[in-house]
Amino acid sequence: MIVAGLFAGIGGFELGFSQSGFATRLLAEIDPLARTVLADRFPGVELHADVGSLDVIPPEVTVVTAGFPCQNLSMAGDKSGIHGPKSGVIASLFELIKASRVPTVVIENVYFMLQLYSGGAMEWLTEQFEDLGYSWAYRVVNTMAFGLPHRRRRVYFVASREIDPRTVLFADDGSTPDTPSLDLKTNAVGFYWTEGRSGVGFTVDGIPPLKAGSAIGIASAPAVLFPDGEVLMPSLPACERLQGFPTGWTAVQENESHRRSGWRMVGNAVSVPVARWVAGRIRVPGTVLDFPTTPLHRGRWPNAAWGTTTGRTRVLAGDMPISAPTPPIAAFRDSTWSRLSDRALDGFVRRAREGRLKMPEGFLEALENAPRKPRKTTAT
Repeated sequence: MIVAGLFAGIGGFELGFSQSGFATRLLAEIDPLARTVLADRFPGVELHADVGSLDVIPPEVTVVTAGFPCQNLSMAGDKSGIHGPKSGVIASLFELIKASRVPTVVIENVYFMLQLYSGGAMEWLTEQFEDLGYSWAYRVVNTMAFGLPHRRRRVYFVASREIDPRTVLFADDGSTPDTPSLDLKTNAVGFYWTEGRSGVGFTVDGIPPLKAGSAIGIASAPAVLFPDGEVLMPSLPACERLQGFPTGWTAVQENESHRRSGWRMVGNAVSVPVARWVAGRIRVPGTVLDFPTTPLHRGRWPNAAWGTTTGRTRVLAGDMPISAPTPPIAAFRDSTWSRLSDRALDGFVRRAREGRLKMPEGFLEALENAPRKPRKTTAT
């Protein structure tokens, strides 16, 4: 089976699909640094800079993947919607589908798209596929289900003319693990140190979603407060692993610009093990499980749904399709992690105390008492 990756980023979809036996025929990505990664990691694959420059998808392609830009759909973006200046490039995908009649399409994007403008993005996407004769299904899936301490909930959308998308997304269901207690003496807690007044992203024994930007305009990893009092940031190689990539996946150029952009590229990426699961179910569709369902009407979209020739259906399905054992975030901690700077730590505490968010008991005090970087002394 052959895959073409549009809006490919650093190849999370394509790596996951290759691990399930797919071959990559074509890649398209507008970011030149991400293209450098793709060229290095997928040697010999036809590589394009602009999806809009493509006239047709090669006829041997059986699946098109599309992790299209989320900047206008995410909570951290400008919220201009599916037709915004960045996310609006998805229209190019449908021009290619019309020209090529691709059998199956897989899309990934942010969870907030289900809520923004009452789910206007989902309404538009589903209408496009329905008009072209595709059945569709989508499900919010959490990367934590796949054995990574990374709380990353994303919408995975499958549309097809040849297979039933329900047999891909609704043939598996894992148990939801008990949420560990937020006990600062025994459990680590991840948080967005770049925030403070809103959306702190508390994650017990893991990290909140890696993302490409922040409230203060810095693309970087979140921080983790460990029981030993240290407040550390995972390194870029650790974040690659937390997305399911091999260590060093983005380290194809040794220059500061590439390293700085690594955070953005990894934050934008599709989680590899989730892509591998989707690909595996496309290769070997399963039996649709007996999830509770109700008719889907216009308005805010649920966390899971499907659409067929008989109508649209809301599905009560969790975000954990499998239940892989998840190691503690401490298992990813090594000498490459760095201590959060005093300035960053103090800035977060100040914003948190000024804001109105409820903080876990003792959390801000633990940050204030965290070990600090040794201050430089001036020789006399």
